[in-house]
Amino acid sequence: MRRDLASRLNHYADFIVEVTKLKAGSRLVMANSRILVVDSNKFEAEDFVVLEKYEYAFRGKPLYDELASLTFSDLDADQLTSSWFSQLTWKISLLVNGGSKEYTREKVPRDVNPSFGNGFKDTYTFEVLAVVNPYSLEAQTISSILTMLDEVGDCKISVLLNPIFHQDGYDAPLKRFYRVPYSTELRFAEDGSILPAPHALFDHLPNNLLLTLGLDIHRAWLVFPKRSVHDLDNILLKDTDTADVESQFELKNLLVEGHCFDTTGRPPRGLQVMLGTSERPDMADTLVMANYGYFQMQANPGVWQVKIRPGRSTELYSFAERGTDSKLEIVNTFKGGFSQFLVKKQPGKEHENLIQEEPRAPQEDESNSKSSSPHAEINIFSVASGHLYERFLRIMITSVMKSTQSTVKFWFIENFLSPSFKESLPAMAEHYKFDYQYVTYKWPKWLRNQKEKQRLIWGYKILFLDVLFPLDLDKVIYVDADQTVRGDLKELVDMNLHGAPYAYTPFCDSNRDTEGYRFWKSGWWAGFLSGKPYYISALYVVDLKRFRLVAAGDRLRGQYQQLSADPHSLANLDQDLPNHMQHQIAIHTLPQEWLWCETWCSKESLTTAKTIDLCNNPMTKEPKLVMAARIVKEWTDYDNEVKEVLREASVSEEHKKTRDEL
Repeated sequence: MRRDLASRLNHYADFIVEVTKLKAGSRLVMANSRILVVDSNKFEAEDFVVLEKYEYAFRGKPLYDELASLTFSDLDADQLTSSWFSQLTWKISLLVNGGSKEYTREKVPRDVNPSFGNGFKDTYTFEVLAVVNPYSLEAQTISSILTMLDEVGDCKISVLLNPIFHQDGYDAPLKRFYRVPYSTELRFAEDGSILPAPHALFDHLPNNLLLTLGLDIHRAWLVFPKRSVHDLDNILLKDTDTADVESQFELKNLLVEGHCFDTTGRPPRGLQVMLGTSERPDMADTLVMANYGYFQMQANPGVWQVKIRPGRSTELYSFAERGTDSKLEIVNTFKGGFSQFLVKKQPGKEHENLIQEEPRAPQEDESNSKSSSPHAEINIFSVASGHLYERFLRIMITSVMKSTQSTVKFWFIENFLSPSFKESLPAMAEHYKFDYQYVTYKWPKWLRNQKEKQRLIWGYKILFLDVLFPLDLDKVIYVDADQTVRGDLKELVDMNLHGAPYAYTPFCDSNRDTEGYRFWKSGWWAGFLSGKPYYISALYVVDLKRFRLVAAGDRLRGQYQQLSADPHSLANLDQDLPNHMQHQIAIHTLPQEWLWCETWCSKESLTTAKTIDLCNNPMTKEPKLVMAARIVKEWTDYDNEVKEVLREASVSEEHKKTRDEL
């Protein structure tokens, strides 16, 4: 028995030494997992007596009494004084106090609102106890929920502030102002009409800090700004033209998401599914990912059918349930829809795969075959956030249309566009004769998210290429918003990518002044690339058919999930990820003239440039508006032309409005 006790004590001692990093010969005094004294010879035997009395008086006895009166009131006195109960008391005391040093929880007192129930202080239907870390983002949400419960519920609400402190301080200050607009009941004006929906009001904000307005919404909601004259990504109150910054948002769609597996339990990656009605079965379509068999599509409240898309998918698969060619999905709540179903291989197709694992040889490449896509000859994908980059985006659109005779369609990620930009698009589309469409994809909850907006945009540029566009779109070209196009992009559409799913331009190597900033030519990147180029992501071509065929999207997402676990990896997410994967996912090299920027390219090569990108210059840090006017001779003319197009459209709209009123 004594040997067993000695062994256990030695085990605990070893554990404490390991956790506290205690050095040999040092002294340590702990009580209830709290380190009280380190390397001090002043803690004598009498001090242990005082410590024991202190621990009992301020931790042990109050907890003992609370347990005895509240939890174990039905036990007899012998049980209450038994050793097991005393051990339970000290174990709980250890847990409660284990995370703190000299800090304790603070209870926020609250008197029951007399408007609740029958108005008696000690009478209530529900009791709510909230244990809150006031330094957490979650506390901002919880406080709003408690406020709502305070108004609508017959509740007794108690709040315990339980800050979690770390050795190097705490997670403060918070960098977010938070409000929840809600209404606990319908509110009416004097004339009987229903008052407008509640709004969130932020006042007394610092006017010299750059702020961003964002939403904290249910993951099944697709919400976009509907009305605002301000740049919601770059709010500097001291520079605003009006006293208030106002915006209105719109819930546009709800998600129908889910998981699909085959009868072997594996995700049928690459399976094409569609959502619609009996009259229009293909209103939305997408792929089943290898990642958890996940898929998502956009819908609204109603009754929908989920079907396997005709083609290669129906040749290989059918629903596992006999006699079923679709799955009914009812969206009747604001939580969206969730669909889960099994599929099985068609008889005789058991050993065929949707995904072609190995790249085809160049002579087998069919990317130049005549496209059956119903879309334009040139399809351009771009993203912009903030009014400045939307101004650049309008110039990019103008330069594209002045450099080609082919039909053009632009695809914009709607998540990041301002209402003012979307209002300007119809006028530009009519003037320059192009088509456009908004696309979006909700970041899956299982995929590690990004908190910074710039990194979120980078993620959208590369992680969802296989599911962002309709499945009948064959090829798309990504063009950065701050580029000016001088060449005909139809050349890139017709270019043979030799079996690669996408094509990029390498960084220029002709400007010797910035040689010291070429990080990919030394250190880790130099060894990893092994002679391969490091590509820039400002412009790239994606063969979507090939991209889906080789499951490039699944591979990129899988690698991203691994690398993003380290916050120091993927510094330039949209660029580093495809470069890191080029040993597994081939990149076709575009001719150098398809992407010129002053930072990396020589001035002599500007004369042959087919696109000009306003790369950040680490040496000069020149503002992009100044850089654009200096480098791109046609940029100012394009800018003035766009302003005139929008001005004329505004005048025309005013005339139409006046005529309608008359």
